[in-house]
Amino acid sequence: MIQNIFKAIKAYFGAFQLISKLKLWNYFIIPILISVLTAITIGSLSYFLSDNIGHYISTLWKWELGKKTFEIVSTFLSGLLIIVIGLVLYKHIVMALSAPFMSPVSEKIEEHFKGKIHDHRKTSFQEQLVRGIRINVRNLLRELFFTIPILLLSFIPFIGIFSTVLLFFMQAYYAGFGNMDYTLERHFKYKDSIIFVKNNKGLAIGNGIVFMLFLLIPFIGVLLVLPLSVTAATTETIKKIKLKEVTE
Repeated sequence: MIQNIFKAIKAYFGAFQLISKLKLWNYFIIPILISVLTAITIGSLSYFLSDNIGHYISTLWKWELGKKTFEIVSTFLSGLLIIVIGLVLYKHIVMALSAPFMSPVSEKIEEHFKGKIHDHRKTSFQEQLVRGIRINVRNLLRELFFTIPILLLSFIPFIGIFSTVLLFFMQAYYAGFGNMDYTLERHFKYKDSIIFVKNNKGLAIGNGIVFMLFLLIPFIGVLLVLPLSVTAATTETIKKIKLKEVTE
């Protein structure tokens, strides 16, 4: 798995050049707009809600002694929770709504490496959107289910360090999962795609690690994260699919 993580990360180094070579930038205009608008919306909600939620939690403290400290801590913790959940929502919303635009990009990249493809599944714009929503809703629910207990563990001294790392890798896995599925939807049905990603966790995690790190770059991150991550995911996913076909 470690080897696949590094392969997925390495794939990013040629992504920008490949996009330019195949003249794919126009395909990313709408997904970039979706990414920016989603980031602004979730960022704004996080900003306004953190104080309100923090203030509400602070009212649970009925004593005057330590009330101010409790309010500061509750505001910080609620803000942290909203940021983490905001990141989870951001990536799944963007990847789901961008599916019909990313699938053609993935297909063009695959054709560049393998030639004209005749044996893959043909899907319409609507089918790609439904598939994207279905995959990302599934992943969103699973990620949220594990995020809350991991966040609670993060407040325990020493254990908190490991839980923070675990939370990052979990977010990376589901980000990479979504990026890989733009290619997988042409080759596998829904359940088979899930099995494929589970068997190639390293590729998903490696792709998602860079995806998550990109989001830490102000403004530029939300502009470039999808084009580069989808391109990098596609190049490695088609290699694995080809290897799977050869060994079967």
